[in-house]
Amino acid sequence: MGKVLIIGAGGVATVAAHKMAQNPGVFTEIMIASRTKAKCDRLAEDIKKRTGYTAVATAQVDADNVPELVELFNSYRPDIVVNLALPYQDLTIMEACLQTGCNYLDTANYEPKDEAHFEYSWQWAYRERFEKAGLTAILGCGFDPGVTSIYTAYAAKHHFKEIQYLDIVDCNAGDHHKAFATNFNPEINIREITQKGLYWENGQWVETEPLEIHKDLTYPEIGPRDSYLLHHEEIESLVINYPTIRRARFWMTFGQQYLKHLEVIQNIGMSRIDEIEYEAPLADGSGTAKVKIVPLQFLKAVLPNPQDLGENYEGQTSIGCRIRGIGNDGKEHTYYVYNNCSHQAAYEETGMQGVSYTTGVPAMIGAMMFLTGKWVMPGVHNVEEFDPDPFMEQLNQKGLPWHELHDIDLEL
Repeated sequence: MGKVLIIGAGGVATVAAHKMAQNPGVFTEIMIASRTKAKCDRLAEDIKKRTGYTAVATAQVDADNVPELVELFNSYRPDIVVNLALPYQDLTIMEACLQTGCNYLDTANYEPKDEAHFEYSWQWAYRERFEKAGLTAILGCGFDPGVTSIYTAYAAKHHFKEIQYLDIVDCNAGDHHKAFATNFNPEINIREITQKGLYWENGQWVETEPLEIHKDLTYPEIGPRDSYLLHHEEIESLVINYPTIRRARFWMTFGQQYLKHLEVIQNIGMSRIDEIEYEAPLADGSGTAKVKIVPLQFLKAVLPNPQDLGENYEGQTSIGCRIRGIGNDGKEHTYYVYNNCSHQAAYEETGMQGVSYTTGVPAMIGAMMFLTGKWVMPGVHNVEEFDPDPFMEQLNQKGLPWHELHDIDLEL
């Protein structure tokens, strides 16, 4: 049905590309492009070995460079560009899509390199241009953001007249047997966790200190885990699209060992995102030269690569929405919709761990929704603005089955 160009060759892109190759009736051609073509070539070969899918091409591109992106898009002419690169590159890729008439999908909202801050305003500013061009841009189509927003839309469509309280809960109960590692890009992960918390209550944003609010929550098949309130981007669009929401929060679990390492990283300045000067010895031993490095980027270089965690990863993730509000019968109800994903099963299928899997599969389904005509709406849209039903159906078929619990204690 269509040609897809994937930007990025990391863990999420690996999963998305494998899942696309498993659905050749929809994804007739795939191109994988990143800064390092050799990574794309290795991924293409792995896809061919695992799935037998051969209609996959590769390319080198600097996703920070609009002219390079434009040249690539014009030569390949994809029906949709799936941005699985870094959030820093969202705007350059969107700009290139506009210049070349390509539709767009991503999994995380834009954030500037020089500030640990993310919000949708930068991407929402492209709404009118995409609409006038007749192009669809689908924002935040991973798991959270992504599936959690679609869960909310599904609850609003089928179970609630009025959603009043929304808590998105994300537990990773897996063990990768490393002293310290992040489950996705370390630079993005640490920036996200170390900034201040933010949640919505009674029509305004409430700010908290980083990891200040936490409590035990019980996750299906896992049990109780200490869960911390964070700022997460999907809440920003959900409270706009569902104005009956009185309070919306996002919670994520962290183990004490992880938090201790994070505290040390911050205390010694390795989480800094500003440049510092470093006196580096010259390779020939003749002296030194001043070089500039960003401590967090240096830390990323020495930490385990999230793509390499899958082989020994045990346990599972559990991510979902806990909702309270007025049901279709006019009475108050609670509702918990969630997915549990096995790290080992994800690795056996795609060679990647569960966190990459839970983001890559929804990205593939979102692209499928567009190519099959179910999610086509010129402009820039968050996923909850589309019909959730066909997406929810595909989640059950493509490896992320969901479960519902009605009228239980939500613990929140």
